[in-house]
Amino acid sequence: MTASPVVDSLTMLRRSLRRMRRYPSLTFFIAIIPIVFLLLFTFVLGGAMGAGLGASAPSGGRDAYLAYVMPGILVLTVAGAGTGTAISVSMDMTNGIIARFRTMAIARSSVLTGHVLGTVIQVMLASLLVLVVAVVIGFRPTTAPLAWLAAAGVLVLASVAVAWLSVAMGLVTDSVETASNLPQVLLLVMFLSSALVPVETLPEPLRTIAQINPFTAIVETIRGLLYGTAIGSYAALAVAWCVAFIVLGYLWATRLYGRDFRVRA
Repeated sequence: MTASPVVDSLTMLRRSLRRMRRYPSLTFFIAIIPIVFLLLFTFVLGGAMGAGLGASAPSGGRDAYLAYVMPGILVLTVAGAGTGTAISVSMDMTNGIIARFRTMAIARSSVLTGHVLGTVIQVMLASLLVLVVAVVIGFRPTTAPLAWLAAAGVLVLASVAVAWLSVAMGLVTDSVETASNLPQVLLLVMFLSSALVPVETLPEPLRTIAQINPFTAIVETIRGLLYGTAIGSYAALAVAWCVAFIVLGYLWATRLYGRDFRVRA
């Protein structure tokens, strides 16, 4: 029987969804760290941070900083999901389940695609939890619903990019412990963007790093879509970065998967 990548990927997606249903705490864990950061930045640091936003938020104050930081918190939710994805992939590669899949007439890429699709759904659920908390404490987008959908689309695209990179990171490591640490690089890169503070407030060379940071383009695009601020070339850059990372992650992951597949045969 010929393997169908689409059908097989959906089958592997159902496997990921069952895992999510069995362990709902995993989705909650992805959301809890962004929620903690959101509450910390808003209620503990929000007053001082809002006053220092300058031209980015002339009104200043805690509410102004909540509006500024919320797009960054959403992207933080995306970046934070990479650890769980890498761990799941690493576990599949080390506990013998891949050897079982090898005996079945399924498309090789479907195992990885199932992980990616499951991660995207999990990130969207976690982002919804973050949004609920944000709305409760005063988050109010100022644009039309169509722009909100566009922002959600950018967030989904970023989730796919992070998921593919995380799948590759889970494959490149030789242990679950290492797989849990490698995706932390994504969080570090995210913190060196405009997610938490405006780029112009950073000293050199951090300012230069933030200006070319892929997460800056993603955050500024979402920020503009939610609040109507100028997006400029950020939208094109955000899409370009996401597509580039999807291609890189896919090629990297499928090559590693094929190598491991042959070695463990």
